[in-house]
Amino acid sequence: MTSRSFEVPNVHCMGCVQAIKNELRELDGVASVNGDARSRMIEVEFEAPANWDAIVAALTEIEYPPAAG
Repeated sequence: MTSRSFEVPNVHCMGCVQAIKNELRELDGVASVNGDARSRMIEVEFEAPANWDAIVAALTEIEYPPAAG
């Protein structure tokens, strides 16, 4: 299982966090998604077939791309 924490600059409230959770939970292999609106940090745990590129693509599609870097 891979765990990754990252900032999402477009997060402004718990509604944003919930939208991210809903989107990422639809990906096969995503085990959990947690987030904090104040810090704009998201943590996702995943395994194959999910991968980081698929997670970034899903978040970019709903206009919540991870911060560069």
